[in-house]
Amino acid sequence: MKLLRLAPENTKFPFMRFRRVSYPFSAFLSLIAVALFVFKGMNFGIDFAGGTVIELRAKNGSAEVGVLRGLGEGLKLGDIEVQGFGNPADATLRFGLQPGGDVAQQAAVERVREKVGNDYELRRVEVVGPRVSNELVQSGTLGVVLSILAVLGYLWFRFEWQFAVGAVIATMHDLLLTVGFFSITQLEFNTTSIAAILTIVGYSLNETVVVLDRIRENMRKYKKLGTAQMIDMSINAVLPRTIMTATTVMLALIALVAFGGQVIRSFSLAMIWGIFVATYSSIFICSPMLIYLGLRNEEGDKAAASHEVASKDSQTRDGQSGLESAEKEPPTTSAPAKKKSAQSRKPRQA
Repeated sequence: MKLLRLAPENTKFPFMRFRRVSYPFSAFLSLIAVALFVFKGMNFGIDFAGGTVIELRAKNGSAEVGVLRGLGEGLKLGDIEVQGFGNPADATLRFGLQPGGDVAQQAAVERVREKVGNDYELRRVEVVGPRVSNELVQSGTLGVVLSILAVLGYLWFRFEWQFAVGAVIATMHDLLLTVGFFSITQLEFNTTSIAAILTIVGYSLNETVVVLDRIRENMRKYKKLGTAQMIDMSINAVLPRTIMTATTVMLALIALVAFGGQVIRSFSLAMIWGIFVATYSSIFICSPMLIYLGLRNEEGDKAAASHEVASKDSQTRDGQSGLESAEKEPPTTSAPAKKKSAQSRKPRQA
């Protein structure tokens, strides 16, 4: 019985040949992501932009989250978040800040009360102000930065410094492109989006460490290979595993997008984009960065350089020997010319 294989075995794809194309391409995408973040901005959810949270309890039976979401969207209060929590009868309804200040916000709460008051009891009404939202943004950003610094220290301890710097550059590349994805799609950026970013960081580092570990292993095993050839061989060795992992995770995320509902939709779509970007960066960003940072397979590079010099010397010697043989060879005279010269030597008759 043959096992399912998503990638052929013993591939010899020259990934390092594309490093002169992948870096300008990735830099261009990163600049676009920064420009989108600065000029277009993010679609911040209630957690970051502020809003009102209403805690509801069904008077009879359990809370119908889908029905509540439909009623809330009918009020046209902007983005509406409805979630169940605790026992089946409880739910929370959240909507953003309304134009018009506190008066407009209180009027929106009364509209919600009139719409759902027959079936639900409003147990708590809480307003999330901009100050709390700013503190949440700072806490989320600090968490991402601290996680990257912790990973940098771990990789620096486990590998050479070139490996750690390459992994962090690839991770920052993934974060920039994920932020650009949120900006261009205008998906709601909330606390679940922070969870998606941290998950993408973990997945990207996992893929990167797998590739780096194989590169370090092959550096010890194949000391006569050049650095680029050794990195290509390492990536090709882990390629079936990388494709299988990305495919299985992608199938689970597609199921979440299709059946998970509106609450985790931004998380699922961001994760799909992140899996694609993390797989790309571990191959085309982190691995070539090792060459630019000065990592060398010394014996292999010396052997390749000596082979190149020897081939150039042999070509030079062949060219010189050809010139010398051409100079030593006497000039040949054609047959008509020989006949003409013989006739010219005959004495003329008087």
